[in-house]
Amino acid sequence: MKTQFKIGLLLLAAGASVRMGKPKQQLEFRGKTLLQNAIQAALNSVCRPIVVVLGSNADIFKSEIKDFDVQIAENSDWQNGMNSSIKCGLEKILDLDNQVKGVVIMVCDQPLITAEIINQLVKTQQATGSLVVASKYVETLGVPALFSHHLFPELFNLKHSGGAKKIIEKFKSQTSEIFFPDGEFDIDTPEDYQKLGKIKK
Repeated sequence: MKTQFKIGLLLLAAGASVRMGKPKQQLEFRGKTLLQNAIQAALNSVCRPIVVVLGSNADIFKSEIKDFDVQIAENSDWQNGMNSSIKCGLEKILDLDNQVKGVVIMVCDQPLITAEIINQLVKTQQATGSLVVASKYVETLGVPALFSHHLFPELFNLKHSGGAKKIIEKFKSQTSEIFFPDGEFDIDTPEDYQKLGKIKK
């Protein structure tokens, strides 16, 4: 799939996994950690550059992903939540390539993410010209989601908790959606991880 313009990708992995009780980025799934699994999906997509935002336990994760062709942004302000990681990562993407026409924002705790889903976001944006293309699951719209460069100021000016979902809600009339039912499965608690072990996909 060829892109008409460059789309960057921002992988958020800076959190402390308080509800899990240990870094969920390191949990294993299909022979890789959740972080490595998400990075591999990103690398197999059409998006470039790819920036991974690290915060809590950054030094541990840096060593685990050193062989992947991604750029790392360290968010020293990670304790202030997802919004700070979005700003940190977007700054890094624009430093690497200020010609990107959009950015996909994704997280590392949706283990069933695939490059095909990411590419579908890009393809839909190209076909529709929408300001946002979001994933639909469980009657909600969320990440992974693609945001046009026209919304970069909105991403930089996020002031409340809720991350990029606030922007999806604000621009819902200019948002297209793709169907990603497996997006509802994210890993926040030990119980979630136990359920993941039963998945044979």
